[in-house]
Order: sequence, then C-alpha cells, then structure tokens
Amino acid sequence: MSAKVGAGPRRLPQRSCVACRTTTAKRELVRIVRLASGAVEVDPTGKKAGRGAYLCRQRACWDEALKRSRLSKALRTALTEESRTALETFAAGLPDQSAGGETPGQ
Repeated sequence: MSAKVGAGPRRLPQRSCVACRTTTAKRELVRIVRLASGAVEVDPTGKKAGRGAYLCRQRACWDEALKRSRLSKALRTALTEESRTALETFAAGLPDQSAGGETPGQ
C-alpha cells in the first residue's frame, strides 16, 4: 500500500529574479552561480555547486542586474571583467521582453 495516497499535486520550486523581483517557477529562470574558485558563470542545469542567483529570460533584467550590481550583491562577490563579458554575451541572445509584452518590475 502506498504511503502517499491522496497526496495533492507536487509543488514546483519557486525563485525570485534578482532584478525585477518577480517570483516564478525555478525552471523558468536562468541560474547564475559563483563557484568555489570564485568564478561566476551561467548554470544551465541549475545543479552546479556554489552560491546561486536567478534572473528572468529577458535582456532587460540582465541589463538591470549587471548595471546596478544586483548580481554582485546576490552572489556576494565582485564580478570580474571576464565574468561580466560572458554574462553580457549570454544576455545578448535573450529577447528584449517577455512574450506577454510586460515590462520587468510591473
């Protein structure tokens, strides 16, 4: 006999974007991780060991997070020029706005 008889639907983990503070499902956001070595990089699997921060898949959120040092604060480290360039390159491939046409933070 199963111990989970009558259990409701499984909840999805929720995370907040460090730029616009929108809370959504973890899988809909992009994780940025500070590794033990101090390097900062995009974590497409969401499973790398290290301190993580999440951003929406919108260029506006990435620009905001990099411009106002929100990633640095969330990851508790200063971004190197190399890390910043890699993150800006990743952000360049993202759409300007969400499919719904909303602006971040509203």
